[in-house]
Amino acid sequence: MLNTLYQGLDPVVFSLGPLVVRWYGIAYIAGFVCAALLIYRLAKRWRVNVDADSLLTIMFCVIVGVIVGGRLGYVMFYSDYNFLENPLEVFAFNHGGMSFHGGLVGALLAGVVAAKLTHIPYLTLADLGCVAAPIGLFFGRLANFVNGELWGAPTDLPWGVVFGGSAGMMPRHPSQLYEALLEGVILFLVLFLLSRKRPPRPQGTFLGVFLVLYGCFRFVIEFIREPDAQLGYIWGGWLTMGQLLSVPLILVGVGVLVYAVRMKLPQKGLPEMESEQ
Repeated sequence: MLNTLYQGLDPVVFSLGPLVVRWYGIAYIAGFVCAALLIYRLAKRWRVNVDADSLLTIMFCVIVGVIVGGRLGYVMFYSDYNFLENPLEVFAFNHGGMSFHGGLVGALLAGVVAAKLTHIPYLTLADLGCVAAPIGLFFGRLANFVNGELWGAPTDLPWGVVFGGSAGMMPRHPSQLYEALLEGVILFLVLFLLSRKRPPRPQGTFLGVFLVLYGCFRFVIEFIREPDAQLGYIWGGWLTMGQLLSVPLILVGVGVLVYAVRMKLPQKGLPEMESEQ
């Protein structure tokens, strides 16, 4: 056990009276800020008109969509609480957390509103958001590690981590860091490199790639990530809820990519910017 790694990080950054600042909250803020900056820069490169007002509109819609969708997704798919008996449980963030799949659906639906308000084609807006989304995923998974949650299965590998608490004192896969690498770093690099092509790839390309790669990465990681205790394994004792929800992402992503290749719609905003800066 001399080489065993122990996770002893404090999820609280600081507290001042009733004010408690947690790394998880900072991760959300950092993710949204970095995403906004990248969307603004990338829109200029693609000659899509995203000014300061449009950017604020987009980010407000996305933030609301992610939070509402993420919470509803958790309550519907992961929680063992019957929220129909007490609908206010949806707002009890101290009872469970957020669901990525729900947050994604919420963000995509919120994007419809943002596209209407900013007059930017929906698929172009979705593509911009998908290039930036892995940044938030990266910060979020690091925050999961700091919180000592969503840990992996027991392992005897030298980088196994002891999380303590309900995870026990056996070394486990740091699945949060695996996801930060795959869903954050690698997914971002793939999408960012694709975004450097001039002229930009057709509308829907980045949305399709994001859905396919995230779905595949998440499906694979779930094999070494402990399922939620209240759910366990489903469908014969080997499939997790995360895997079940990732399959539709892959299928929809393939469909979006086929549509993008066939239609070849250019990435354009209204009106088009006169020059690239």
